[in-house]
Amino acid sequence: MDIRPLTLFLHLAESLHFGRTSRACNISRSGLTRTIQRLEQELGEQLFRRNNRSVQLTETGRLFREYASDVVHRYRSLKTSIASDKRLRGELSIYCSVTAILSILPSILNTFRRQYRDIHLKLSTGDAAMALARLENGEADITIAALPERLPPHIRFLKLLETPLIFIGPGDQKHRDMAIEQWLQQGVIMPERGLSRDRCERWFAEKNITPEIYSYVAGNEAMIAMVAMGGGVGVVPQLVLENSPLHSQVATIAAIPELEPFDVGICTTRSSGGNPITNAFWHIAEHSALPNTGDTYAHDPDNQ
Repeated sequence: MDIRPLTLFLHLAESLHFGRTSRACNISRSGLTRTIQRLEQELGEQLFRRNNRSVQLTETGRLFREYASDVVHRYRSLKTSIASDKRLRGELSIYCSVTAILSILPSILNTFRRQYRDIHLKLSTGDAAMALARLENGEADITIAALPERLPPHIRFLKLLETPLIFIGPGDQKHRDMAIEQWLQQGVIMPERGLSRDRCERWFAEKNITPEIYSYVAGNEAMIAMVAMGGGVGVVPQLVLENSPLHSQVATIAAIPELEPFDVGICTTRSSGGNPITNAFWHIAEHSALPNTGDTYAHDPDNQ
């Protein structure tokens, strides 16, 4: 069974950009176009509305996205069940930021690898704001992400730690004791998307501040680099700054009130509850001792 057309569709449904999906999935743009056209021919309906400027899902496309995501997850669970005997075998795909690899995953992965040597790990890194999308599109079995303000009911979340969300400015600033309003006169580098942007915009609205946006940046590591180069004031989780090689080149800015902190943890879909490999990783994460963490807890929407 070839599920690659479905995984390609799911990636495109998230990126809405043929070039971006073709590069990420290692397929030519023409090959991707033919794959989507074949799916549309089989369904007898358009999945995307596209022109020279934009790509948008049709209503059929949104319905098909739910179907494709379910099929991909079920197929991976089936392969795991078929391959399983007394020892778990198969593949586990994990998506996270570089910071998660440095600070969160080592103890979990070390334990997991010792106990399940026949499971191959597929680790991908990128913008933490895309973690839930990667999970929902079937591109990852496990992701490391911040708990969103509204967790989708089909997502399971296991909190591992809490980290403050902080403003940062260029480290060569001579007057580090300036009020944040003075810092903001240098311009703001805004997160392109995600929870950081939502909480940053809310903070500005509560303070009745209309910041001058210098640029939009995807990814916390890129944010720190832009701030270090003097681009303006940015906002990042403290955990990311502590693990950044550029941490000495930026200054932390005190803000009143403080930005709401992040709850960071492991995410997977509720439909993966029957996957023994995913469950094995989840169980180890629950019992792994992570540095600078509070108690872990599982977020289950059905138990609210």
